[in-house]
Amino acid sequence: MGASAAEESSVSGTATTELHVLVLAGGLSYERDVSLRSGRRVLDALRAFGVQAELRDADVALLPALAADPPDAVVIALHGATGEDGSLRGVLDLCGVPYVGCDARASRLAWDKPSAKAVLREAGIATPDWVALPHDRFSELGAVAVLDRIVDRLGLPLMVKPAQGGSGLGAAVVRDAASLPAAMVGCFAYDQTALVERYVPGMDVAVSVIDLGDGPRALPPVEIVPRNGVYDYAARYTAGRTTWHTPARLDPAVAESVGQVALAAHAALGLRDLSRVDLIVDSAGQPHVLEVNVAPGMTETSLLPLAVQAAGLDFGRVLGELVARAATRR
Repeated sequence: MGASAAEESSVSGTATTELHVLVLAGGLSYERDVSLRSGRRVLDALRAFGVQAELRDADVALLPALAADPPDAVVIALHGATGEDGSLRGVLDLCGVPYVGCDARASRLAWDKPSAKAVLREAGIATPDWVALPHDRFSELGAVAVLDRIVDRLGLPLMVKPAQGGSGLGAAVVRDAASLPAAMVGCFAYDQTALVERYVPGMDVAVSVIDLGDGPRALPPVEIVPRNGVYDYAARYTAGRTTWHTPARLDPAVAESVGQVALAAHAALGLRDLSRVDLIVDSAGQPHVLEVNVAPGMTETSLLPLAVQAAGLDFGRVLGELVARAATRR
């Protein structure tokens, strides 16, 4: 769809090119830099598609700006708690400003990995066994005793990561019991609760889900091959640290299964518009959901834009369709 097609997409009689869209990026989380990169890319893509868009940080000037000149829709390119814990979405709801993505309740649920995993498992969706351990309990019950029980229960290797957080910050693979204490300390630097789950060896895959008005659709899966074996912050955002294969090198039947699992996870968590489901596909071809992101990265190395391209779609068009749908919720 080119620029002329953009004019064909309308919301209540208003052409997409006439919409006023605000892209929120930045914030005060650990992922501020990534968010700014995502925001600029979204801004450029929308403008290239003919949408009137501007970029703004989520700071003390935001609410007065929303009151003075309410946008037709907001794109949340904020990562970390600011954009994903549901609080900002709740404020936008109070202001009567529609936005792309799920509502505040669903965002809160997906943001808390232990809660999301419990919902996924209840829905019959495979996710690695886990234990969530707050720092206070870790100290009160005795670190050595707790870690011994975790290893006894879940085995080795393990994945340790913040219960709330993204971009691989504070995450580590633990292959021997002696490395577990340091991994916990590193995790607690980013969150007060650590999620420790059984490490499932296999192929790292991300499936982006979008809904342009005809129901959620799973885009081609992206295979992630980090050079050091762990998809951490450096591997995600440093050129040359990771290789991506789009679509993933999966048997067609497995690829179909992975897409269906991603759609099921999207539905189970009550999401809308877009999401990114991170999975491991084990040696038997079984997908295991690790987490679900409601504000996927949009940088030059991010997975959702790669999947959009692999699907033969124009990134600006997809964003334009999403903001047009969001604007109807005013």
